[in-house]
Amino acid sequence: MAPPLDGSGDYRQLFVDDADFYNRFLLGSLLPDCTWVSLPRFFQTWLRNYIGGVLVYLLSGFFWCFYIYYLKRNVYVPTDAIPSRKSMLLQISVAMKAMPWYCVLPTISEYLAEIGWTKCFPRLNNISWTAFLAYLAIYQIFVEFGIYWVHRELHDIKPLYKYLHATHHIYNKQNTLSPFAGLAFHPLDGILQALPHSLALFIIPVHLTTHLAAIFIEAIWTANIHDCIHANLWPVMGAGYHTIHHTTYRHNYGHFTIWMDWMFGTLRDPMDDGGKVM
Repeated sequence: MAPPLDGSGDYRQLFVDDADFYNRFLLGSLLPDCTWVSLPRFFQTWLRNYIGGVLVYLLSGFFWCFYIYYLKRNVYVPTDAIPSRKSMLLQISVAMKAMPWYCVLPTISEYLAEIGWTKCFPRLNNISWTAFLAYLAIYQIFVEFGIYWVHRELHDIKPLYKYLHATHHIYNKQNTLSPFAGLAFHPLDGILQALPHSLALFIIPVHLTTHLAAIFIEAIWTANIHDCIHANLWPVMGAGYHTIHHTTYRHNYGHFTIWMDWMFGTLRDPMDDGGKVM
């Protein structure tokens, strides 16, 4: 059946039930009940998103760094290009200061779904698989377009670059970029770049849990594209492309794919630089 996009009470209650389930699952597994049960649902959801975000960021970063810098030392990254421990700790520090603010956005998105302001639907069986996949594709195209232009304007509008985005671009060489740089942004910068995910909920029917999963998958993806390893998997905007972005500042603003850069004339292929990313 088609989702009732008018925010019907039945759907709103399902969103509330889902939030309560996710909160109990994560917070109940990691914290004493006395620390979170009495909190309003909004703050429970924020706390769940915060703890989940920290775990995803640190675990994906640590495991990936351990694999490429130690288990596969000199295979993917030359020893002299491995970022220093000081650089990685600085990136972690910047990301941890911003993480509480990052988590406000998905928390607000969930709240707006609960009160019926979005076009989200709670269950996969609310629509057909064909419709789900079509909506998901439209959602991803919207997010790609939005992130491309937000990212590009963060470079083109000088005050935005100076006061927001420059925090991320202090990492501009292979021996300073690491998976931990993926979320090392000024808090407002990170929120602006994630905003297309939330704006999409108001115009595209989206399965809310899929939306939340996409945000956490994006956190893992940002770690991957900062490891300086060019996988050369078309049309993926991999680390080779993104490393060029960190060195030229004028190319490869896209996120998951190269299509927006190709369409708007900002694409630079690592293979055009002799196969080198630096």
